Parts: sequence; C-alpha cells; structure tokens
Amino acid sequence: MSLLLACASTTAAHATGEPSEKISPVGGYAALGDSYASGVGSGQADGDCRRSSLAHPALWAAGHHPGRFDFAACSGASSADVTATQLSGLDRGTTLVSMTVGGNDVGFADVMKTCTLNSESACLESVARSEHAMDHDLPGRLDAAYRAVKVKAAHARVVVLGYPHLFTRGACLMGPVSGREQSALNTAADHLNRVTKDRARAHGYVFADVTAAFAGHEICSADPWIHTPSLFTADVAYHPTAEGQREGYLPALTAALSP
Repeated sequence: MSLLLACASTTAAHATGEPSEKISPVGGYAALGDSYASGVGSGQADGDCRRSSLAHPALWAAGHHPGRFDFAACSGASSADVTATQLSGLDRGTTLVSMTVGGNDVGFADVMKTCTLNSESACLESVARSEHAMDHDLPGRLDAAYRAVKVKAAHARVVVLGYPHLFTRGACLMGPVSGREQSALNTAADHLNRVTKDRARAHGYVFADVTAAFAGHEICSADPWIHTPSLFTADVAYHPTAEGQREGYLPALTAALSP
C-alpha cells in the first residue's frame, strides 16, 4: 500500500505543478538487522555479513521487484550497528523497511553458547541476565534505532519481525540443552518479542510475530526449520534453515504488508 501511495503522491505533485523529489514508481526497499535477517543458516551466505539470496528479504525483493533493494542486514548486528552502519541506503525514495534486531543487544548468542556448553544453572543465570537487559537496556536501544530509521526514511512503511521459539513444547531430547533450559529459552524469546513489539508499535511500525509460523517446526520437531547445534552446524546453529526463511519469515513479512 505504501508503495502505491508513494507513486500516487508523485503523480499528483506533477499534475498540480508542485515540486517533488523523484521516487521510483515501486519505491525502494531496505532490509536491516542481524543474522536472522541476513539469512545465516539458509545457505548461499556471502561476505562477512553472511547475506543470503535465500533470506526472506532477498526472496521478497525477487518476487516484488522494488525500484531499489538495499540489503544491509549483517550477522552479529545490534541495534547500534543498524544505526551506525546500515542506514546509508535509506532516503526519501525508501518506501519499505524490514528489520529483525534485538537479540544481540541482550547477548542471546552468548546465552545460547552458555546453555549448549555449560551447566543448567549457568544457562538459567545467563537467561535471567538477558531478560533483565530486555527490560532495562533494550527499549532505549530499539527506540534509538527506530528513530534513526524514521529520520532517514520518513515516509517508509516499517515492518519489525520477531524471533521464533527454538524448541518444541514438552520433552525434547536435544543433547546438552535440558528440558528446563529449553523452556526458559522459549520464554525468553517471548519476552524479547513482547518488548520489541511494544517499542515498534510506539513508533508506528508494524510488528510481525513469527512464532506461530514456526510452530511445529522448532528443534526436535518432525520437520525442523531451525538448525540443531552439532559439530557440522556450529556456525549456523539456532538459525532458520532455507525453509524457515521461505515458509516462516517470508509469509510473515508478506502478511504484514497486506492492506
């Protein structure tokens, strides 16, 4: 809808003789955020940022042909990194922005490492510290990133996508991560999504929850869309597979853009 409005407003300005900046008829699309947005785990990841042509932003762009596609999401990025390094491609012609960010702000990668390699008590303590950061540090950090996006692309529609549960409900025999740890990690993902949703909506942005899309496709499910940690998947562990990007994240983004 925002893409059509951008086109209509440009046409109207020419009709009335009012000056206007040139905006592509189908607008520009910028994809920001961390490894869940860059597509780590989906295959064909390139460069230090590990951007993949099979990530949901690239799939959406391939199917909708925006006037410009700025794929700036980067593995390991925090909200501060989004502000510092990912906004150069945004301007008045940007009519759509998507982003997934926040997990690195609260140390979720370190949490997963602790839960995979250390004791249950160490894992639960790490989860608790992360959830404390979600309430005390994350809101301000997200606010800063969301405001920076607004400054660069004031007329863009912004979709903020969340994170899925990593594990199925109930018993899941997954090596070093106990059932109690799995439950705590899923609860922490819900907490992260709630905070992100609250701040996104406060800025007038759309929040797309992907937990329902991934239900039945978590680690330990019959058809997992998330990589289980192993000696062969250490660099992509706990990230969506190509199916997770295509069948989980892409439909969530598409639905968020429906009229």
